[in-house]
Amino acid sequence: MKRLFALAVLLATTVTPVAAAANDHVRMVLIDGGGQDQARRQVPLSRVLAMLSARYPGRHLNSTMGDAGGRAAYYVQWQMENGRVVVFVVDAESGQVIGRQGG
Repeated sequence: MKRLFALAVLLATTVTPVAAAANDHVRMVLIDGGGQDQARRQVPLSRVLAMLSARYPGRHLNSTMGDAGGRAAYYVQWQMENGRVVVFVVDAESGQVIGRQGG
């Protein structure tokens, strides 16, 4: 019983910071730059999706974070009006589309 309680406490303390970070509108990312940590701001995913929606009529299917050329990037799966699916690679710091796959 004590192990179960300890596991529940551990999970609660681990999940809470992750959930709080997911609600932040601006995330800070620490990147190692030659031995010194540099903080960079990320564009919120909601802003990226609004920009894509304005430029490319269609709908958001899925998104994930990853790395593109050593920089943090959003990979946004988007269904165009014609039904084709495109994956936009968006620089997470600038919000600019830096690549496009498919469609």
